[in-house]
Amino acid sequence: MLHRSTGEIMVTNDAATILKSIALDNAAAKVLVNISKVQDDEVGDGTTSVTVLAAELLREAEVLVNRRIHPQTIIEGYRIASAAALKALEATAVDHSADKALFRKDLVSIARTTLSSKVLAQDREHFAELAVDAILRMQGSSDLSHIQIIKKAGGKLKDSYLDSGFILDKKFGVNQPKRLENAKIMVANTSMDTDKIKIFGARVKVDSTGKLAELEKAEREKMKAKVDKIKAHGITCFVNRQLIYNWPEQLFADAGIASIEHADFDGVERLALVTGADIASTFDHPESVKLGRCDLIEEVIIGEDTLIRFSGVAAAANRACTVVLRGATEQLLDEAERSLHDALAVLSQTVLEPRTTLGGGCAEMVMAKAVDQAAQNVVDKKALAVDAFAKALRQLPTILADNAGLDSSALVTRLRAAVYNGMTSSGLDLLTPGGGIADMRELGVIESYKLKRAVVSSASEAAELLLRVDNIIRSAPRKRERM
Repeated sequence: MLHRSTGEIMVTNDAATILKSIALDNAAAKVLVNISKVQDDEVGDGTTSVTVLAAELLREAEVLVNRRIHPQTIIEGYRIASAAALKALEATAVDHSADKALFRKDLVSIARTTLSSKVLAQDREHFAELAVDAILRMQGSSDLSHIQIIKKAGGKLKDSYLDSGFILDKKFGVNQPKRLENAKIMVANTSMDTDKIKIFGARVKVDSTGKLAELEKAEREKMKAKVDKIKAHGITCFVNRQLIYNWPEQLFADAGIASIEHADFDGVERLALVTGADIASTFDHPESVKLGRCDLIEEVIIGEDTLIRFSGVAAAANRACTVVLRGATEQLLDEAERSLHDALAVLSQTVLEPRTTLGGGCAEMVMAKAVDQAAQNVVDKKALAVDAFAKALRQLPTILADNAGLDSSALVTRLRAAVYNGMTSSGLDLLTPGGGIADMRELGVIESYKLKRAVVSSASEAAELLLRVDNIIRSAPRKRERM
């Protein structure tokens, strides 16, 4: 639970979010924060794994340094081990992208595995299907801006659903149409609030209220002319980033045009993207303004709120969709959004790099076995560093078992024996009472190959970087100049 000085409370187990939020004074710790950020940006998940593995590699390296082994020797050993681990990981990776049904099953398994450690774990089946449906609508694109997430407090997490349209958390203007078919949409970022006198940096003196009325009338005529220019585009819906005051709203209503004001910047950007519109700010040349289109705009009610749904939008064969998240509290919804975003990010990367590997500590133990075998071919002190790398990899299934409240020593020993004896798909089954060893492919505990590869390569590179450091030199504090 993160409690900010502003009073805001955040409850999360996402490593990147936690590390970004805490104040760190240690320079080496900031390197670990950076690799978790990169992992979050590149793959979307595995932020805890990459931080833990890098920390374990540094812990093992510290033991070797205390035994008078030179850091350069440790780095060379880590490089040999990292290459062996990644080669073994690639050898076990499976690609089912040629079979659509099997690939979808893999995607659902990956989503379920990703959500197992998060707040959505109890409803992971529901959210895994929801995330896969959203990603498959993207048709191979990794641009998650087509998928909008709306959070509405109330109801249960399981009440969350995927809507095939684009939903904007706004309302239509007063006395305007609440339903539009075959809509032509203009998305704009322009001021529509000049029906009151606003002359900044100047002073206007009048000697009668009549003159003031003339000024106001001039402003109103100016606004009417602007609305006439907008109407000349032949639109049926006007969406503005800024406020729309009563007078222009009334003019739009008289013309039968629905207007939506103060659509937040993300909403405007996303709406322009999915409807195929350009964001306009001048209206003198209708022929050069690109309008958006959609089959239907209507008001929908979610919980206690009224929102606007755009159905049948133009975005590349209708890729756009909206995930509506329901939940008890704002904190729960925020964490649910972070968890779902991780799943969506991993799935979008898996569509681009379709190879998969096994979770539950299986991939780490297979890599540890390969590293142990590589250590037998290393003759000098580097062999100790290679062994240390394997030991660090075995720590990940150990931590998995510890977090599940199980006897990690017994379980990891059994897992190691199974994998080293050729049962290369064995992993930790943490859901059975007391835990056990099971076939991960049968259980559907599958992870993205790209995620595992990024974890190992990023953690080993970060450990190498920090091992090269001889000393931390802080700059002298800035001298205070006397006035």
